[in-house]
Amino acid sequence: MLAPKFAFRYIFSKKSTNAINVITWISMLGMMVGAFSLIVVLSVFNGFEGLVLSLYNSFYPDIEVTAIAGKTFEENPAVMKHILQLDGVYSLSRVLEENAYLEYGEQAQLGTIKGVDENYNNVTTVSHFVRDGKFQVKDSSLNYAIIGANIAVPLNINIDRSMEPLRITVPRRGVKTAFVPEEEFNTMSATPGGIFSIQQEFDSKYVFVSLDFARQLLGLDNRVSGYEVKLKDGANIEKAREQIAQIVGKDFKIKNRYEQKAETYRIMKIERWVTTAILAFIILIISFNIIGSLTMLVLEKAKDISIIKAMGGNALLIRRIYLLNGMLASTIGAGVGLILGYIVCLLQIKFHFLKLSNGSDSSFVIDYYPVVLKWADPLVTVAIIISVSLFAAYFPARKAGESAMSFK
Repeated sequence: MLAPKFAFRYIFSKKSTNAINVITWISMLGMMVGAFSLIVVLSVFNGFEGLVLSLYNSFYPDIEVTAIAGKTFEENPAVMKHILQLDGVYSLSRVLEENAYLEYGEQAQLGTIKGVDENYNNVTTVSHFVRDGKFQVKDSSLNYAIIGANIAVPLNINIDRSMEPLRITVPRRGVKTAFVPEEEFNTMSATPGGIFSIQQEFDSKYVFVSLDFARQLLGLDNRVSGYEVKLKDGANIEKAREQIAQIVGKDFKIKNRYEQKAETYRIMKIERWVTTAILAFIILIISFNIIGSLTMLVLEKAKDISIIKAMGGNALLIRRIYLLNGMLASTIGAGVGLILGYIVCLLQIKFHFLKLSNGSDSSFVIDYYPVVLKWADPLVTVAIIISVSLFAAYFPARKAGESAMSFK
């Protein structure tokens, strides 16, 4: 119990050399700022990660089934029925995608049409992101196109004042060269029925149409580019994927939601760890203040070391005193930083006072920094602080132990 008492007293007692006090408080302040920054940055990363995942989850299904070879395959009603009979499966939708040339009035734009069937809204939540019009691709008399916002803007499409159809053109299959250029393409028209806005990747690429419309345009009867499967709440994704793989056979790829966008998820994790490593390195640099203050303290307290040695204290006790001194200085500063960081995060969650943009016409999905607090982040922060503090305090503490051994 002697080591903690001496260590705590050395932190707050007045030193004869004022520079030691200044350096000690600077090191504590640095650790406070480092811990505060680490917890806030990690919480903001959590918020953006959750936001991005929610946006991807709205577009990508739980499980996607596509052909290994070729862009399309023949739909199989027996296979679809078998998949729908699995315990964990809630719904299945057939989709057909192809790149297309889009024209509206005098404007033109490249995009990708995605033909979807009547079950598509049971598989994804894209319909929740329709800002103008509604997600309806077909009625008894008309075919509708649901257009990404970043396609609708350059095409000058306004759903409320739409006076003409959207013309969609694709290359005609099986025709390589024709005497009349128009014979190389198929063109059909659909009425703009809605504009959706999820995020730029989707908004600047996709136009939703009915599956029948896409098949007629592409000349592909009974063919699809994939099955999109929605699972029931609580269903085991890996188990469902294995079951679907057994049903469809080896000629198909079965991907869960993360595998459909594996590169994006991997980059997000790398960014998080790189940011954590950078902040940890900054904290390591700050810790050199601890080395400096402890080294000066060892020199100032040489007389105390001799007294402790004369009273029976050994080198191990003296090393512990100075090691704990450095640890306490770091943990006190880090503890204050963690508390302040949590307070700022909680205030941001409740009041959203840190804005992404000052303008009301922001193109962001949300106008404030999203923050999510996770229990693992304080553990990571504390682990970094303790590791850095041990590293910083070890050398001065060892020097103090060696000094104790030199006293007769």
